[in-house]
Formats: sequence, structure tokens, C-alpha cells
Amino acid sequence: MSEEFIVGLLFCIYIAGMIGIGWLGYLRTSTLGDYLLGGRKMGAFVTALSAGASDMSGWLLMGLPGAVFAAGISEIWLGVGLLCGSYLCWLIVAAPLRRASEELGALTISDYFEFRFKDKSRVLRLLTAAFILFFFMIYTTAGLVAGGKLFNSIFSISYPVAVCVGAAAIIVYTMVGGFIAVCWTDVVQGILMALALVAVPVLAVLNCGGIESTWSSVLQHSPNAFNLLGGGSGETLSVISVVSSVGWGLGYFGMPHILTRFMAISSVKKIPVARRIALGWSSISIAGAICVGLVGIAAFGGEGLADGETVFIALIQRSFHPVFAGICLAAILAAIMSTADSQLLVCTSVITEDIYRTFVRRDASEPELVKVGRMAVLVISLIAAGMALSGARGVMDLVSYAWAGFGAAFGPVLILSLYWKRMHSTSAIAGMVAGGITVIGWKYLSGGIFDLYELIPGFCVSAVTALLVGWFLKEK
Repeated sequence: MSEEFIVGLLFCIYIAGMIGIGWLGYLRTSTLGDYLLGGRKMGAFVTALSAGASDMSGWLLMGLPGAVFAAGISEIWLGVGLLCGSYLCWLIVAAPLRRASEELGALTISDYFEFRFKDKSRVLRLLTAAFILFFFMIYTTAGLVAGGKLFNSIFSISYPVAVCVGAAAIIVYTMVGGFIAVCWTDVVQGILMALALVAVPVLAVLNCGGIESTWSSVLQHSPNAFNLLGGGSGETLSVISVVSSVGWGLGYFGMPHILTRFMAISSVKKIPVARRIALGWSSISIAGAICVGLVGIAAFGGEGLADGETVFIALIQRSFHPVFAGICLAAILAAIMSTADSQLLVCTSVITEDIYRTFVRRDASEPELVKVGRMAVLVISLIAAGMALSGARGVMDLVSYAWAGFGAAFGPVLILSLYWKRMHSTSAIAGMVAGGITVIGWKYLSGGIFDLYELIPGFCVSAVTALLVGWFLKEK
């Protein structure tokens, strides 16, 4: 049997398993609350791995290793920022959001904002929905671009066909099983991702002759690879570059697909355990991704790669038996699917709760809403696939833009809503608009301070705007 056949067979088995889990989720889904939040019955382990796997996405196995392959270990600042941001989000947001969302009866972030601020104008709900649909469309597109690169690299099929194959795999089990299926598949995918990120660099180092030989080879091809403050071309990283990387951690406070995990956990008492599991998983996975990029320099530094974001794929194909390669490559598909399915589900919640039930049919039955949600998954997936086929940018670029948009638009408003009593709907709207517009505008500026990652100025502008409006403008 050829290598492609073995890898393809393992991929088919994996996808069939995910669809099977989706069917089990379907059997447990009867209400919109089940479809969007799993009935708030998720345990600590499922919540932790689902939050981590849906957070990291395909950039963990493609974007981050590709960045390290190009610039060396200086990309570790990104990992530091993400770990700090994740820890703080679990620490200060998870428990109060879980309590508040249940007390208010909120199934979505839009629900929470509207109920928390008693916004009868529905402006806050519509604004939240608009930002979610806009930035998640970009984020989902990133996942499909990663999937297209994966299938294109492995099976040598055309990029358009590869995108469609990846999209079809994600659509089926997300449509069928909803939140329960997404969380259960995330657990499997999270375990697979962590195992692959540990096994691949370890075995690749052994194939390169051991740690000392690998280290020497990395330095030979990239003398600045182990310089924490040095770029791939030998330049010293600026303060703006380091702050931009660490600043990624601010994004966690506004990620709807992560925040919904906090809302879905069965009890606030389980959050400390879930936090420890999530941080442990993230630490292992990020460290493994960085090691993949470094080992990739040793393996391919002399010959180069046409696309640095495929270094994980190239390393597996070059070094391992087809069966092991198939399992590890399935981990990339797992990373892509675990985030794309969560993003699709959040977009579905926006369409069903924030648009259909709010403005189209207020008396819609639960079964009708679930059907509308499933159709929304299909429509959104097709739009994202179209964007991926239209020449979308690299995975890392797309993810960074969407990450910044969510972090700036929702992060400060969410934190203030949980801890500041003077916060009201007008200040929330002002903060969201200011943060979102800052990110969109800042992205197209360059030079000097404008080289700073757009999430940081967007987050600061949003926070300051919400505070000033809340302090000086009193609202009944």
C-alpha cells in the first residue's frame, strides 16, 4: 500500500469517528440550550480541553511552527503572552461569567450583554452580533485555509478541492450534534494535538542524531535561532515587537468561543480544576509547537520550504512511517476542526438567538430554532469556504486580525460588566465600537507606533472609552 493510501485511510477513519461523536451529540440535543451550551452540564476535563483545543486552532500546528521556523525562538514571546492571558481569563472571568449567565438566562454573549445592561433598544445585541459574524467569518476562513494547505500538501490535490474537503468534514458533525458534539470532539482532538506536538519533535531530534547534533544544525542554518531578542535575519527585536507578541494574551477576554465554555461548565466549583488542566495542556502544546519549528530549521534550513507554515507537515512526511505520519497529520486536522466547529456554533447562536428569534419569529419553537441553527452552520461554512478560495492570506495573518477584533471589541466591556457597577449600555456600546474600529483602522497603518499589534491599542481605546462614558454619562 502506498503512503498516500495509508494516510488517507487513517484520515477517513478519524473523520468518521468525529461524525460518530456528532451523532451521539445529536441524540442528546433536544432544546436550543442543549444545542448552544450543552445544557450547562459540561465537566471540568471536557470544558478545559474543549476551551484549549478550540482556542489554539490550526495556527498552533501550522502558524506558530512556521513563525519559529522563520524567526527562531524569539516567537516564544507569543506563547508567554497566550499563557498569561489564558490564566488571567480563567481566574477573573470564568466564575463570575458562569454565575451571571445562568442568573440572567443567557445562552450567548449577546444575550449576556443585553440582559446585563437591560438594553431594550436591542442596539447592543445587534452590535455584538455584527462583530461576531464579521470577525468569525475571517477566523473560520483561516481554519479552512489551513485545511486546504493540509490536504494539498499530503494528497497533492488542488487547493480548491482541498478546502471543500476540509469544510465538508467540519460541517457534518457540527450541524448534527451542536455544542455537545463540538465539546466531545474537542477532547479527542485536544489529546491528539498534544500527543503529536510532543512526539514529533522528540522523534525528529532522534532522527537528526540527538539533541547536540540538532542544536548544531539549527545554529548552522540560523545563527540567531536561540536568541530571545533576535529576529531570523539577525536584527534585534524592537520593544514594539516584543510587546505586540505578549499582547496577544489580551485577546482571551473577548473570545466568544472560549467564553461560552465558561458559561457551559456544570458548576463554578469545577472551574479551578478546569483551569489547571487547561493551562497544563496549553503549556505542553505551545512548547511542542516551538520545538517543531526549531527542529524544522535543522531538517530543512539548508533547502528551505516553499511555505514555512507547512513545516510540521513536511517534518512528518520526511521522518516517519506512514501509519505514524497519518496519526500526526490527523492532529493538524484536529486542530483545524476543533476551532472551526466552535466558531461555526457561535455564529449559529448569533443567527438563531440574536436575529431569528429576536427579530423574525419571537414565538419560534425549540425544534424550529435547532433546525435554523443547523442551516446557519451550512450557510456560514459555505461563505467562509468562498472566502478561503478567493485568495485569503496566510493562517497566522487571518487569525491575528480576528483575534485582535474580538479582544478589543468585547474584552474590556466584558471585564467591566462583571466588576464595575457604573457600567451601562451606552458605555458598553461606546467601548465596543471604539475597540472594533481601532483594530480595523490600525491594521492598515504602518511605521513607528503603528507597527504595534492592533489588539493592544484597540483594547486600551475600548477600555478608556467605556470607563469615560460610564463615569461621566449617567443612565437610568
